[in-house]
Amino acid sequence: MKHTCPFILFPLLMFPLLFQAQSRNRIVLDHLKSEMREHKIPGLQLTVIKENKQILSKALGKANVPFAVKADNNNIFSINSIAKVFASVAILQLVERGDLDLDKPIRNYLDDLPLNWQSVTLIQLLSHTSGLPDVEDPERDELVGGQGQDSAWILVRQMPLQFQAGESFSYNATNYGLLQKIIERYGEVSFEAFVREHQFKVAGMAYTSFGNSFEVAANKSPTYCYYYFDAAVGNYVEGKQLLEVSEKFPTSLRADAGAFSTAEDLAKWIIALQTGKLLKSKESIAQLWEPVPLNNGTYDGFGGLLNAYALGWPVIRREEHPGVAPIGGGRAAFIIYPEDKLAIVLLTNLSGASPEEIIEEIAKVYLAAH
Repeated sequence: MKHTCPFILFPLLMFPLLFQAQSRNRIVLDHLKSEMREHKIPGLQLTVIKENKQILSKALGKANVPFAVKADNNNIFSINSIAKVFASVAILQLVERGDLDLDKPIRNYLDDLPLNWQSVTLIQLLSHTSGLPDVEDPERDELVGGQGQDSAWILVRQMPLQFQAGESFSYNATNYGLLQKIIERYGEVSFEAFVREHQFKVAGMAYTSFGNSFEVAANKSPTYCYYYFDAAVGNYVEGKQLLEVSEKFPTSLRADAGAFSTAEDLAKWIIALQTGKLLKSKESIAQLWEPVPLNNGTYDGFGGLLNAYALGWPVIRREEHPGVAPIGGGRAAFIIYPEDKLAIVLLTNLSGASPEEIIEEIAKVYLAAH
């Protein structure tokens, strides 16, 4: 009988730990439901990763509102600008391979650049401190010139710099369009093919792809919003009617935006990154997440919570619980808290949901457990 004691005691000793974990998960899910009611979020997916293991994965609400399709973990959500982290890791993969040097000017890697672009470095492209003009027109929500991507690239080359490289932070698509060209030149395949082979396949991501929001795909959730363009005021205003968003992501800017994924797929990618499957050295990951200072030694970013920017990664720069927080379209985000060995992925189908703020509240539940 003495040999059976450890097997009887083990589950009894583990019960308080399991109860605590279940209790935290219940608190998180209750909070999520509250946020969904307050912000009128139709549907979402959440995945929590602790010490590189998924400890919670849940879908709530509706993936498709008109047809009342219940959200599940296989639904594909638009993650928009989160594509930049795939691009940044691809660049570091080429650095580790010996093809690129982050400190070198881009004239070393691309031909026929405008003269005032040539001294910009890879780091300045990755950190949005290049000062290059933006190939996207933010006022019209389209490429400059409105005549397609080939025309836009010709036009943007003739535009003046926004500022001298390193003097300021300006989030723009030109930077990642150029990075895509570099990845394709040295990877010798399209950007999409490179990240599929060297990231998605390695991490076991079965549902992640690139495209446009209006393209039909199995289990794909539409993107919704409450904002519409009011011609009377010449701007977007918030209304009460839920609207479906239609977005087109140019193929030359897929390194900038246009990705679709699931929370569990992104969790697999995060784990693969942190366990050395995507990048060989921890120094490479540290470099990805190191905030890039401006020429005067200060830091800049989106503002508020995201007060600095690294190599494709918005940064939460603070003394306790610092993090890196890729966001996409105001509807998708994940935050990695490296010092706490915690990561949280939250994908919603509502633009303007500010998921990074919801993640911060969820994180408090798990950080309080230390």
